Order: sequence, then C-alpha cells, then structure tokens
Amino acid sequence: MLEGCCPWPSELAETYTARSTWENLTFGDVLDRSARHFSEREALVGVSPVMGEVRDTYHDLKIKADRLSLQFLRLGLRPLDRIILQLPNIPEFVYIYFALLRIGAIPVMCLPPHRLSEIGYIARHTGAKGYVIPSEFHGFDYLELAKDVRETAFHLEHVFVAGGEAPEGTIALVELLEQPLEKDYPEDHLKVYRPNPNEVAVFQLSGGTTGRQKVIPHTHNDYVCCCKFSALMIGFAPYSIFLASAPIAHNFSLTAPGLNGAVYCGAKTVLALNPNPETVLPLVEAEKVTYMNGVPTMIMNWLNHLEKGHYDVSSVKVIAGGGFRVSPHLGRRVQQELGCRLQQNFGMGEGFHTCTRLDDPEEVIIETQGRSLTPEDHIKIVDDDGVEVPLGEMGELWARGPTVIRGYYRAEEHNRDAFDPEGFYKTGDIVWQDKMGNLTVAGRNKDMINRGGEKISAEEVEGLIIGHPKVLNTAVVAMPDPLLGEKSCAYLILHPGETMEFEELKVFLMEKKISKFKLPERLEVVEEFPLTNMSKVSKKDLRKDIADKLANEKGNPTLPGSV
Repeated sequence: MLEGCCPWPSELAETYTARSTWENLTFGDVLDRSARHFSEREALVGVSPVMGEVRDTYHDLKIKADRLSLQFLRLGLRPLDRIILQLPNIPEFVYIYFALLRIGAIPVMCLPPHRLSEIGYIARHTGAKGYVIPSEFHGFDYLELAKDVRETAFHLEHVFVAGGEAPEGTIALVELLEQPLEKDYPEDHLKVYRPNPNEVAVFQLSGGTTGRQKVIPHTHNDYVCCCKFSALMIGFAPYSIFLASAPIAHNFSLTAPGLNGAVYCGAKTVLALNPNPETVLPLVEAEKVTYMNGVPTMIMNWLNHLEKGHYDVSSVKVIAGGGFRVSPHLGRRVQQELGCRLQQNFGMGEGFHTCTRLDDPEEVIIETQGRSLTPEDHIKIVDDDGVEVPLGEMGELWARGPTVIRGYYRAEEHNRDAFDPEGFYKTGDIVWQDKMGNLTVAGRNKDMINRGGEKISAEEVEGLIIGHPKVLNTAVVAMPDPLLGEKSCAYLILHPGETMEFEELKVFLMEKKISKFKLPERLEVVEEFPLTNMSKVSKKDLRKDIADKLANEKGNPTLPGSV
C-alpha cells in the first residue's frame, strides 16, 4: 500500500473477501463490466464547456476513459501518482476520474469552492503531480489559482484544463480526447497497469476538525463495497436514473451510492451544474430521474419551488437526505408532496455510513438515520472515558468495518487520537441507538461547524483571524440556523482601544483566499471569554450565548443585532 497509508489487518481483509463483502474489483473492472453488459445503454448525461450536451452510452464512456488513461500514461503519469481533481459537475470529471482509477493513479477529491489556502496545502501534503481545473466557473479564474499553487507546490508537473483556453504550460483535456495516440500505446497496454484492489484508489478530504483537512485514503475494495451496499439499500438497477446535483466529488454524490453506484449497476447518471431548483427540476422532468440526493436545504428549496412551477417529477422514486439530519417536518413534506420515498443517510468521508431502508416503518424513516450498511460493520457508543453506554443512552459513535478507513494519510500523530487500538474510528458524532439498531444523531462533540453539509474547522478559521493585528484572541463557534442547520459566529477579544466592523473581518479573511462558505456570518466582540475548569475557552458557553441572543432577537424583531 502507498507509503503513509494504514492498511487493513490481513485477517480482516481475508474475512471481508471470503464473505464477498469485498469483491476484489477495481473501478476499471466495474466500468468494463457495465460496458460489456449495457454497451448501448445511456451512462452519462451532462453539459461540457467544450462539447456542449453529452449523452454517452457505456460504450462511449469506456472509450473516452480508456483513451484518457493512455494519454496520461504517455505524459508520464504512473500508478500512485496523486492528481488533484477540482471540477464541477461536467462530463470531463467522469472521464478523468475513471481514467486515473484505471491506471492506479489517485484522484484527490477537491471541491470547486476550494481556494489557494486549501488547494495549496493539499497539493503539498499529497505531493500531487497533476492538477485538473476548469478555466473558469461561477466567475472564478482557476487558471490564476493554478499559477499560485505552482509557486508553492514545486512537484506539480501538469495542469489540465477542462473548457476554455489552455494557456502555455497547461494541457487542454479536449485535445487529449481528440489527439491520435502513438502506436506504442495500444489499449491492451492498460492491462499492465490494473491496480491491486487493496491499493488506494481515491483520496477524499475530511471536514478538517483539527486545523487543516485530513486526507482520507480509500481503496478500490472498500470504495466499491460502499457503493455496492448503498445501491442495494435504495434499489438501484440498470433502469435507475441518478441526478447528481451536489458536487460529484463529495462522498455523498460519488459513492453513497452516487456515480460509482450507478456505474456498478449499469444505471444512468445525469449531471446538474448546480443544485438550484431552476436547474434541477427541469432535468428531473426531462430525464425521468428516479433517484436524487441532497442536503436538507437543497431538498427544501426544490419543494418550495415546486409550489411555484409546473414540473412533472412523478418519476422520482427516492430522495435521499444527508449532510445533516432531515427534520421530521421536511421528511413528511417529501413523502406527502412528491409521493416518493425518503431515505435518511448519515455518513462521513472516512467511510462509515448508515441509512434507513425503503421498507422501514414510517417513524424509523422520519425520526432516525437508520442502520449501518454491511453485516461486517461494528459500532460502539461510548461516554467521555471511552466506556460503552447502555442501549438508548447518548454517547460518541465509534465505528469500524469494510468501508471505514484505518487511518488518515501521513497523519501518524493524529491517527493515534482518531482511532482506538482496535481500529475503531472515533467519529465525534453524538448518537443514541434503539433496540432495532437504528441510530439517531444528536450533534457533534468536535470543534466543527456543519453549514448545510459543508464542514468548517473552527480551528482553521481561528488560525487565520488571529493574524489580524487588532485581534488579541478569537473563538469561532456554531450558531443555530433554521435553513442550514449551523452557521459560524466569530467571537473576538481586541487589543485595547481597537474596534472592528464585521465587514473588515470578512475582507481580511477573503484576502487569505479561503472558501467563502468558511467565512463567519456573525461577529461578537467581547472583553473576555468564559473558561472551563482547565482554563480553556468554554465554547459550550459561547454556543449557548449566541443561541440565546438569536432566540431573544427573534422574539424582539426591533432589537438591534450584533455587528
């Protein structure tokens, strides 16, 4: 296995394989199988910035992915090379993703909102050899970002551009798809590069609960396992049509069951460039979508827009909610207004995943986040001392199983805290379990803010704020929000005599080139922080303080807010 990664113990790997939980398939094998069985069935529908509307059969998809694989080999990419993949939901993402997996190169899943602070660090930490970008998306110039990344990541050899012009020093992906191959690279050449299914396939990124984001290494075996069992739970079949509206690089859209699950089953994936109702609902009607997923805010927006528009969404059989808990009210709206089934999902990039089943009783689907995916999953619910609590009591969820990583990439010290000696991943989620095994998620015990499914590390943002010359100390905490679940609030202690306006703080942070979703959405300037018995900042008290202020302001609409 790639140096810096933690392999599964051999006895567990043998057990998973013997029980067919792991199938010893690579993602190249999965695509080949579907191309064999469903050659002329549509596999992918989307809009390319260069090619326009794309409607690929499985035969087309395999040809394009294989062609890119050979071109990447010709350019010198090799197994275990890391390639940052930062594309929106366009067909080129799918071609490149499978092309890299085919030859054992490792795509690093980055999201379009990531900026220099995130991409530069990830490029250096992973030793990335390549970087795949759009030329522009949502008004942002990714070519300039690539220049900045190259200034600090000297090992970055190739920048591949999907759409628009590819300036000198970069490579246009469309040219690789159209350029004739040399005779030295026949298709059979790819067989030489078939990776070991127990080798790393994909790097996902953690929510960054302790400063910088951690890199999550998933093997072919564990990632195929996740998409297979996820697909089973929602009844994916060759006639299913999946709409990807959340970023497809995100674990939820990629393999739970997502794109990977669709290809595994021979189903069709429809790519939406954004999750806005004006984009999503016409696609649902035109493509007869049967399955779609999203965070609760997305689902709520779709339902609210349906009240104004006239779209035929009767084809939808299942809507899956994830990112954070679907409220009972929203869950009932989905089933009553759309006449389809809701599936609650709870999972994390590290691989553990639960979901409700389609035939579960109504109260299970509405009130819980379901049960774990595979028969090999094991969980503990523990107190602050790591001791298991009685059934029905709340505690922190620890999990291990055939889809759960054994450690982060190049994070030996952090792994000692994040995993117990038996290999259980300490999720940081507070849950309780009923007698049927269903979990209900109550919240987090880690210093992370969940803004509509986007995870914000309070420590990372605090590390940037403290660099402001006016700031003496800072604490960033979650505050409740009815639409997004949580937003972030920055508490500041300023140097004597200083003042700060909210806009000044936002401008300072944007100059640090962080993602916009990480910006605090409220500022509270205080003279001192509440402290714990250990003289640490009591974020519990700060969270209560801001929640009380919000509740008070809601009850007194004329009351002026904070800065």
